[in-house]
Order: sequence, then structure tokens, then C-alpha cells
Amino acid sequence: MSQLRTRFAPSPTGYLHIGGLRTALYSYLYAKKNGGKFILRIEDTDQGRYVEGAVEIIYRTLHETGLNYDEGPDVGGDYGPYIQSQRANEYMFYAKKLVESGHAYYCFCSEERLESLPAVNGARRYDKHCLSLSKEEVEKRIAAGEKFVIRQNMPTEGSTTYHDAVYGDITIDNSELEDQILIKSDGMPTYNFANVIDDHLMGINCVMRGIEYLSSTPKYNLLYDALGWERPMYIHMPPIMKDAQHKLSKRNGDASYEDLIVKGFLKDAIINYIALLGWSPKDDTEKMSFDELLAKFDVSGINKSPSIFDPLKLAWLNSLYIKEMSPEAFAEYATPWIDNCYLKNFDKALVCKLIQSRIETFAEIEDKLRFLVDFGAFDSSLYDNQKQKTDATVAKEILPLVRDKFDKVKTWDNQHLYEALIELAQELGVKNGKVLWPARIALTGLAATPGGASEIAELLGKSETLRRLDSSIAQLN
Repeated sequence: MSQLRTRFAPSPTGYLHIGGLRTALYSYLYAKKNGGKFILRIEDTDQGRYVEGAVEIIYRTLHETGLNYDEGPDVGGDYGPYIQSQRANEYMFYAKKLVESGHAYYCFCSEERLESLPAVNGARRYDKHCLSLSKEEVEKRIAAGEKFVIRQNMPTEGSTTYHDAVYGDITIDNSELEDQILIKSDGMPTYNFANVIDDHLMGINCVMRGIEYLSSTPKYNLLYDALGWERPMYIHMPPIMKDAQHKLSKRNGDASYEDLIVKGFLKDAIINYIALLGWSPKDDTEKMSFDELLAKFDVSGINKSPSIFDPLKLAWLNSLYIKEMSPEAFAEYATPWIDNCYLKNFDKALVCKLIQSRIETFAEIEDKLRFLVDFGAFDSSLYDNQKQKTDATVAKEILPLVRDKFDKVKTWDNQHLYEALIELAQELGVKNGKVLWPARIALTGLAATPGGASEIAELLGKSETLRRLDSSIAQLN
């Protein structure tokens, strides 16, 4: 094989779904691992589904995620055009060549006739009705302005076999192959025809795509054979499932890359997780940098069975990336979410220090920090903790002592505040938790918070801390 050339060929129909991003990722990794080139092609022949701005989303997403293509509509190359609709005349040229060789034919059947065909297993199959039309009749009907499509003339006997790098040898009985439409009545090619022509003219010799094309690939191979072209290498990938029964689907509004970014996931974590949806390295590593993915990626690691998109695992992986960020990088990335919490009066560095190791996604920030600006009456049952042996009665005894200790703290930081609480526990002859638990509840009114009493007190400042303690003590009296 000459230099490896893979491609990603999305349709501009909306946001870039993670299934599409996985195809791009695998195609990029496989090309780069083998010294090849990764190509972007925009397949826009289905104008009815075109979404304004979708092409720019594709460009932006690929560049943001590091999947920089060697050739494409916005970067150029020697195998253009890289936008499918700009190749319209060539599709008709090759369709006519197939007609001349008997591998395709003109079809003038009306919608009414097509709908009258008998259904086989719930689907109507075309009956080659127009295959027998003479060349003269075809020319006469075209000249008269009759609408037509061009159909592929499928063999009706024997079988077609090809090899897939993941699923092995695939054999389909030719009798199962319908005479698919190559050129639609508006003169535009169908997806099945255009991608064969495009792949050949663009020198694509390795096609990576979803398993849904596994059974239709023989149709493509028959076109390659009919045109005397070499078939590409095929690598089909397992589906990404929403659950055991349902595929993750862009049409159903399931996760796109930009959705995940908005939900507070980091780019690196998204790419890492998407790589694991259908592939695993030989050493079963889960957290991998982009460079590590490139080094470890191998087609032999692609699974045959479906992968289920697990938001919890993605969140866990995202938390690992968050913990590794420098304080400065975390603060910069977290700023939009922190600003949404109206925390202008708080030390941003302390806010970030409090939450960086305690969130899985940035979208959690607002909820986790709401207590800093939203504090009021709360249920005294929150003081109940069997393990720490605390309840409202214990809190009523402990909290005035906590207030007194805090009031005397000279250096208002986590270390000195924590030492004051531990000192109080020692003076009372009780376990630390018997002081720490009610103190934290009194300052937040919440069962779970990012950080303990001393960390939260440092962030609130002395005045607000004492005010909250007074309020909580008053609720208990």
C-alpha cells in the first residue's frame, strides 16, 4: 500500500456527535501512527438536512481537540475539492460510465409505482423494471424531460466477500443487495455513490466508519470493481450505545462534543474517554494523554461488541484531569462558572483551592458554592451524626465554644482555624469529629460541602463566620 490516507467525512447537520468525533479520532490516530495523512471532507449533498453554521462547528471541534487534518476545505490540498457538492459534475460522469458498462441503468418509475411494489420483510425492493429499456427509449424519455434516477445494477446470484480489519471476512449474498439509487432525480448523488467516487479521487485507501455500513460495503465494492478501481482497506467500529437497547444518536439529541464542554468536561478528558468507547490498549490503561493515545493506538485493540456511553465514568475521568491542573490553569478555566455564583467578594484563589479536588465537572461549581451566598434557616436534624455522636443538643453545647475560639484566632487561615477546633476538642476530651461536624453544619446549613469547617471559615472571613455561628446558635435556642 502507498502512503496511508484516512478520512473523516461528516455531514453538516448540526453539532459534532461524539460517535462522529470517535471516527475522526480513530482515523487520525491510525493515520499518524502509520506515517499517513488524515483528510477532512464535508459531505453536503443532502441539502435538506444542511444546518447553517455546522461546517464551522466541525472545523472548530477538530482543531480544538488536536485532530488537525492534513487536507480539507479550509486548509487545501492536492486532492480537492473537499466539499462534496463541489464535485457534482464528476458524479454524473462516473454514473454514466457505469450505465455504459451495464453496471447501472436509468429508472423512470414513478413514486406511485414504487409504492405499489410488494413489501418483503417490511421493505419494498425495486424489481429492475427499467433495466430492460433500450438505449433509444431511454434517450427519448430523457429528451422529453421525464424525471429519472440512475440505479446500480446488482448481481442477483452468487455472493460478495470482503475483509474487515476488525470483523474479519464478511460475505453477503448478492440476492440481498437492492439496486440502490446512485444519482437522485435532482441530479445529486446519493451518499452511497458519492463516498465511493470521493474516496477514490481523493486517494483514500483506508476507510474507517461505523458498523452500520458493514453489510452495505459490498455495494461499494461492486462499484470499485465496476470502475476498475482498487478497493480500500476497511475498518468498521462498534456502535456507541446510550444503554443496552438504544444507540447514542445525534437525532435524539444525545451528547455532542460541545454539549459536554458546556456541561463542564475538559477537552482532554472527553478525547480520552471517547477513545475508550470501542477500543482499549494492550495494557488496559484508562487515563491517557493525547500523545499516549497516539503511541498506544492499534487496530487490534478495537472491540467487536458495542460500547455503552457511561456519564459516570466520563465524570470520574474528568475529575482526574481537573486534579492535575495547575492552580492557575484551574482558576482560569473555572472563572465563568465561579462568576455565575456571584462570588466577587470572595478570594478567588481560596475558592479554587476549596473546590479543585472536590468536583468532577466544572458545571458542579455553582451548586457546590451556592452556600457561600445563600445561607438561612435549616433543619436542626442535620446535626445528627451517629458516627460523630452529635445531634442538635450537642451542637447547642459546642457551637458557642466554637464561636469563642474563632473570635480569638489572630491569623485567619485554614491552619490556625483548624488548630483552634482541634484544641477545643482536646479541651472537651472528645473526638475531633464531635466539634468539626456541628461547626461545618452551622456555617453552611448543608449535609455535604466541599471542604471542612476551617476551610469554609477561612473563605467566609471572620465577620461572616461569626455572623453565621450566631444565626445557627439562635436557631437552637
